[in-house]
Amino acid sequence: MQSIEQISHDEYQMTADWLRSQTKHRPQVAIICGTGLGMLADALQHQESFAYSDIPGFPVSTVQGHAGRLVFGELKGRACVCMQGRFHMYEGYSLFKTTFPVRVFKLLGVKTLIVTNAAGGLADGLKTGDIMIIKDHVNFPGLVGLNPLSGPNDDKFGPRFPPMSGCYDKDLRCLAMDIGKQLGVSGLMHEGVYAMVGGPNFESIAEAKLLHRLGVDAVGMSTAPEVIVATHCGLRVFGLSLITNKVVKSYEDLDSANHDSILEVGQLRSQTVQQLVTELVSRMDINNTTTNTAI
Repeated sequence: MQSIEQISHDEYQMTADWLRSQTKHRPQVAIICGTGLGMLADALQHQESFAYSDIPGFPVSTVQGHAGRLVFGELKGRACVCMQGRFHMYEGYSLFKTTFPVRVFKLLGVKTLIVTNAAGGLADGLKTGDIMIIKDHVNFPGLVGLNPLSGPNDDKFGPRFPPMSGCYDKDLRCLAMDIGKQLGVSGLMHEGVYAMVGGPNFESIAEAKLLHRLGVDAVGMSTAPEVIVATHCGLRVFGLSLITNKVVKSYEDLDSANHDSILEVGQLRSQTVQQLVTELVSRMDINNTTTNTAI
């Protein structure tokens, strides 16, 4: 069980106030870049960036493929902030620290959170290089008590018992699929269920077979805690997984996942993911903050 390292509202506010004093941008959309997907920030115009190490209260990203910068700018005229690199449990951070930026974004005025990740494909129909729009998740750390909402509830952010049904906005999911058709990449796109495991090791074959039988389509080591905190804060959420490897589910399969190949797939699909997210941001209803609970 994680220790209850509660972070006060004042600490979140201090970080938000510092960022507001350093940049003229007032973002309405926040984007968290997964492993190898930091190029999403490159599309921002009129950029102002800050190293995580310079931001009061921010952790520092330690994983290859995570640049460790917070980038403010505009996507087709929409004010955005982009995390080039996220934080993970396996780096030694508590879930309160890994999700720290999400509440800061809320205080900055963000209405919509876009989360991206690199994930291993479990569903038989998913191929390396495919894009899976997340419609739901299984948060395995949360099922055993590792939850970023543990401890006293901060009513200034949200309720004690927030529902997670429909936390991935249906309207944004449908819009993304429509954009995929218009970009001519609908053959790469699917909807599915993402599962978070603790990492940093990749899954054993027995674990992979269990996840597959439970109906999980893709598996990774992040995202769910950020989505939980965003939902608690009342943010609208859109999530996607870039399938960077096929998870080994057979003892006869000699393949195995490795971090370098994951980064290579991220580079291969970088332009497609960038176009998809850019179009999504430009076409979403920025004032619609309600969550559609229908799966």
